Amino acid sequence: MAVIALTSASGAPGVTTSALAIALAWPRPTLLLEADPTGGSAILAGWFQGSASHDRGLINLAMAHRHGDLVDALRDVTIRIPDSTVDLVAGIRSHAQAATVTPIWASLATALKAMERIGTDVIVDAGRLGMVGAPMPLLRQADVVLLTTRSTMPAVSGARSWAKTLHEDFTNLGAAENLGLLVVGQGNRYSAREIGGVLKLPVVSSLAWDPVSAEVFHLGQTPRKGFHDSSLTRSVRAAVSTIQAMVATNRSRLAHGNLVNAQEGI
Repeated sequence: MAVIALTSASGAPGVTTSALAIALAWPRPTLLLEADPTGGSAILAGWFQGSASHDRGLINLAMAHRHGDLVDALRDVTIRIPDSTVDLVAGIRSHAQAATVTPIWASLATALKAMERIGTDVIVDAGRLGMVGAPMPLLRQADVVLLTTRSTMPAVSGARSWAKTLHEDFTNLGAAENLGLLVVGQGNRYSAREIGGVLKLPVVSSLAWDPVSAEVFHLGQTPRKGFHDSSLTRSVRAAVSTIQAMVATNRSRLAHGNLVNAQEGI
């Protein structure tokens, strides 16, 4: 029962593809939230190949928030991904709507955390950092935040300043343990260890560089023979296990800290 957020510093490292793949492999019912402020639903256009109407989603939550109906609206704006236990909240239709949804992030973060009570986990595609309307309150309240990067020099260089900023921010919040890296294409140029050393963040997991299999998630392509045992699919399953373990470890640490604080206060 957790909120997992994926974000990026620059370029297109595959945040949406990774978030969708992880959500579909997640072992519990999952809400997949497109919170990318750049506009347009990559999942409706890709996985659904434009077959699902973009007639409800994040913008409807913004309107409901004005009337105090945010929690109830969450149940009404989702689109079930067929043959899965994943419900999608589609992102805004245009970047021009980013300012409209900015006021809802803090309240939505609270509402998403409350979904644990009904047994639903949340995967957030937070898009690129630094954009107008970026969902920083969602990141700050997530159980795990994964800064996603490819393993090339330009990608790592672009992630460097944001890795430092995020680490300082989460350290000030007392939540540095919630932050880590998701490396796409580990070893395609640099190893996960090298990237973690440069960015000074722990590598939580890596996804295999497998463009053909990635097109299943990115473009809605029909899976080829062997897809379910492809390097990408195997690495996604491993990532899910690692993320779950990270959530469990962090919560155990937090519970222990709360117990110690309570005992010292007696």
